[in-house]
Amino acid sequence: MDAESKQKHVHAVFESIAPKYDMMNDILSFRRHKAWRKFTMRKMEVKPGQTSLDLCCGTCDWTVALARASGKGKTVGLDFSRNMLDIGQAKIEKLGLDEQISLVQGNAMELPFEDNSFDFVTIGFGLRNVPDIVKTLKEMKRVVKPGGKIVCLELSKPTWQPFKGIYYFYFEKVLPLLGKWFVRRYEQYSWLPESLTTFPDLQALAELFRTVGMRNVKAYPLTGGVAALHVGTKGTEGA
Repeated sequence: MDAESKQKHVHAVFESIAPKYDMMNDILSFRRHKAWRKFTMRKMEVKPGQTSLDLCCGTCDWTVALARASGKGKTVGLDFSRNMLDIGQAKIEKLGLDEQISLVQGNAMELPFEDNSFDFVTIGFGLRNVPDIVKTLKEMKRVVKPGGKIVCLELSKPTWQPFKGIYYFYFEKVLPLLGKWFVRRYEQYSWLPESLTTFPDLQALAELFRTVGMRNVKAYPLTGGVAALHVGTKGTEGA
């Protein structure tokens, strides 16, 4: 699948599953995605007043967490799916955070922001879906401030048996069936294992962070390597 076809396919997938996205996240990850995000927020140490950009923000759970951690700091969520953003916007308004959080429909590979704009740039469970990972990481680095951090929370690849075998059976065989049973979306949820096939593992993604020039790169495997957290810091000279 070429880059343009992948982009169109992924867009169609997320537009169609948006209404049940939060529920399916809970089911498919056994609610672990919430613990992973809490771990990530502890590692980030967001300070009051700091600004954040949350890419591929989906229905805005991480966007909301970033806004709450920063007190009155400006938080922006970006996603290419209007249906996802509409659900996120309703969530934000219900929480009374609509003055602090702004949502933008856009492309993670071509960010509509000035250089050195944010203290943090995050992407949660979205990097494996972009057509060009390196281009996205370069854009994240461009818009984060010198000394700021880019943060990726993403599914990864377990390495130890027998857990690895059990995981891949679940991910490739059971998960699409759950999508079919709960939201009548077999084809859309079969995309998830496909999206992970060519995605870099823990160490390879850390190396990509270094390749685009991020410093002090740290990689944390989560739940036996099912997911991973990567954090990199932009040099204070902006390089």
